[in-house]
Amino acid sequence: MNYTIGRLAKLSGLPVKTIRFYSDIGVLPERGRTAAGYRVYGDEDRVRLELVRALREIGVDLATIRSLGDRDLHQVLSLHLRTVETQIKSLQRTRAVLRATLERDDPTDDDLRRLNALGRLGTAELTSLVNDFVDDVSDGRPTLEKWLGDLSAAMVPELPDEPRIEQLDAWLELTELLADDDFRTSLRDMGREFWENADETDLADWNAVNELVMREALAAVDDGVHPESEAAVPIVSRILTLLAESQGRTPEAVARGYAEHDPRATRYWELIAVINDMPWPVAPTIAHGWITSAANCHFG
Repeated sequence: MNYTIGRLAKLSGLPVKTIRFYSDIGVLPERGRTAAGYRVYGDEDRVRLELVRALREIGVDLATIRSLGDRDLHQVLSLHLRTVETQIKSLQRTRAVLRATLERDDPTDDDLRRLNALGRLGTAELTSLVNDFVDDVSDGRPTLEKWLGDLSAAMVPELPDEPRIEQLDAWLELTELLADDDFRTSLRDMGREFWENADETDLADWNAVNELVMREALAAVDDGVHPESEAAVPIVSRILTLLAESQGRTPEAVARGYAEHDPRATRYWELIAVINDMPWPVAPTIAHGWITSAANCHFG
């Protein structure tokens, strides 16, 4: 059965102008027109209007509804669920900031900045930023790209549904670090000689040696060996030699690498620990912090 737009409006309960708008933008594809040029609709359009109404009531946007011709309803609803969940998390972050701000007698510009930034920086945006960061820092070096790619999942923390203010600030600082061109340049330059000559076998060996030297350094920490003491000299010397042999470099070059280490790289992982509510510092940070201090003192 065919219906005029006026009849379809009465049957569906939607205004004529709404149905006309839906037709114009492709949400309700036009079936045909009468000889006089009036739009004609059928029973399938009544059913589709009911679906459109239901989807609009739960907040599905018109662009998504228009794509129904290419997707089944399950796909559309799954997409909408992900969108709603993202919106909920964004609102929860905003609520946490507002609550923390209202607990203060005199809100500051930092509070406004936090509110503005968190409204547009969700997990999806951070993931995209991490992917761009990895591509940029890798600078065409396949092994470094693979190593950073393996780390990329860990580089995106999970912000809690009810984040504390320090977790929100850590999240914002993290995004600023990822976007910092100076930080990216610094990481590209760090270990350039090693990464340019490394292959997958070198990387596997390097990881194994890194585990070994970490255990050596942690043992020194547990034994109370101060990195600036004379007792630290044979330990850090052995560590630098092991690393040098695995990297095809000299112990002095490895020590220089520790001296040139950008502290922002360590800060990055500290921020992740804050967001994930994990203890800090972790064992690798303690170990390499000891090595850095010992290397700078005795081989700098």
